[in-house]
Amino acid sequence: MLSVTEKLCKAVGEAAMLALAAQMAAALSRSGQSGGLIFLEGTLGAGKTTFSRGLIHALGYQGAVKSPTYTLVEDYTCQLGRICHFDLYRLGDPEELEFMGIRDYLDDGVLCLIEWPDKGRGVLPEADLEIRIEDLGDSRELALIARTATGQAWLAAWPEEPAS
Repeated sequence: MLSVTEKLCKAVGEAAMLALAAQMAAALSRSGQSGGLIFLEGTLGAGKTTFSRGLIHALGYQGAVKSPTYTLVEDYTCQLGRICHFDLYRLGDPEELEFMGIRDYLDDGVLCLIEWPDKGRGVLPEADLEIRIEDLGDSRELALIARTATGQAWLAAWPEEPAS
C-alpha cells in the first residue's frame, strides 16, 4: 500500500473550513487510530481555531468550543475519546509546558490539537500530522503533512467527499 504523506486542500469561507474539519474527523474515525498529535500552523486569523472547533464538533462534542488562548488548553470528551486543544501563542518559554504537565496530556488515546507548536519547540514531540494553513485573503490553503505512520493512516482514510 502506498503511504500518503501529504494532502493539499482549499477552503473558501468558514463553512468550507468547517467542512474540511469534518473530513478530518471522518478520516480519524475511519483510520482506526486512537489518539495522536496534530500541529496547526498559520498566521493570526488563518483559521486554526476555526478548524479545531469544526473538528471537535464533527467528532461529536455538543457544547461550546472555546479558544484556549488564555487557558493554554481546553479539554473535551467526544465519540473518539478525549481531545485536548492547546493554543501556545501566549507561552513565554517552552519549559512552561513541563510545569503544566504536558506529558500527561500526550498520553496514548488522547487526541491533542496544538496551535502555535513552534512555541513549544524542544519540549513537544514530533507531530503525527502538521496542518499548515495559509491565508490567501479570500480563501485558505491547507497542507496536511503526515510525519508518522499514524498521520499516514489518517491521510489514507481521508474521504473523497465532504462529511455530512
